[in-house]
Amino acid sequence: MMETLEEENFGVSISSPSDAEFDAVVGYLEDIIMDDDFQLIQRSFMDNHYREFEDTEENKLIYTSIFNEYICLVEKYIEEKLLDRIPGFSMAAFTMSLQQHKDEMAGDIFDMLLTFTDFLAFKEMFLDYRAEKEGRGLDLSSGLVVTSLSKSSISSSQNSLRR
Repeated sequence: MMETLEEENFGVSISSPSDAEFDAVVGYLEDIIMDDDFQLIQRSFMDNHYREFEDTEENKLIYTSIFNEYICLVEKYIEEKLLDRIPGFSMAAFTMSLQQHKDEMAGDIFDMLLTFTDFLAFKEMFLDYRAEKEGRGLDLSSGLVVTSLSKSSISSSQNSLRR
């Protein structure tokens, strides 16, 4: 006997073509950013420059040239990849629509895109990378303690090891 499934209403909203375009671009962006080639480009750029960044209020003059170089390298790479997928794509137009849609985007993608336009987000990315490279990243290992639920299981497992 086959049960009839109740039709679910998911409250589909009518979206404009520009919303659909924006969603398509974000989907492609996720693919590009997660791709090994992009990861390699970004990581090698950060490897070359992370030692310049210090966690102080004052920003060094060199940060500006590194920021501009990063924008040229990474934004151009992403724009080329998007143009391969979407003929006529405009990064400038997309950046404008980004602000309108920022609440709808996945945090990591938005944070990544923010490094193109927000210097402080860019600097923070480098400081996090430097902390990770120098072993000062978020280390949760000291907070983890494994304990047995019962004393008898410890003694029986130790006895079985002795045999």
